[in-house]
Amino acid sequence: MISGPLLITGTGTDVGKTIVTATVAINALRAGQRVAVIKPGQTGVGPADPGDVDVVRSLVASAVSGEQLAGLTTHELARFTHPLAPAAAARLAHLPALSLSEVVTQCHAISETADLTVIEGAGGLLVNFSDHAPWTVADLAREVSAKVVVVVASGLGTLHHTAATVEAANGRDLDVLGLIIGAWPRTPDLAACANLADLDAIAPLIGALPENSGVRHDLSDIAARSLGPELGGRFDAADFAQAHRPEEAL
Repeated sequence: MISGPLLITGTGTDVGKTIVTATVAINALRAGQRVAVIKPGQTGVGPADPGDVDVVRSLVASAVSGEQLAGLTTHELARFTHPLAPAAAARLAHLPALSLSEVVTQCHAISETADLTVIEGAGGLLVNFSDHAPWTVADLAREVSAKVVVVVASGLGTLHHTAATVEAANGRDLDVLGLIIGAWPRTPDLAACANLADLDAIAPLIGALPENSGVRHDLSDIAARSLGPELGGRFDAADFAQAHRPEEAL
């Protein structure tokens, strides 16, 4: 199980970053680590509504013991009501945008009391957080020396989005740990099965969570079997691909 800073980004919105963040935290806590989960910029929720870190805490609480849960801290650094990229959401709300230096400072301070710091980005790798001094999730990953996990979709169109994200990360000298499919369909189609080999060729495929994982009661088992050894699980990309051969979806 890795330690240090880990940044969870995705190929876009609604690909499963929050459920991946929760499952990573579950495995780390069960391995005895202290875990901090950070959401630099939460958008699209009202002042009294639960944000992503609240969802993470709720999911984790259902899968670990009370003693293990005591090792989890969650941190939302800013919140904007409009469901937009952080820079646009701050602009329309007439609120100050987050600065990169401010977020980096807070991430470093929070990390001092954690073995694993999981930072969940907003949208994709290059989403802008500030109009005044633009910065992205990629910049944050570089500044805190975080390994990067890219959460991806399974179906048609994912190969381009995934390749573009990984190319952007590699071009910025980021350390891409691997890819995780955020919602593997219950009945995968031909594209999903065929994409497994191609995704693994772009970057190591280190996990695949079943769709609707967040509403299931066996999230502890899902975390253990759906993430690779790097993230405390037993997922194996070759075995997974063998179990979902394209020929069987024809």
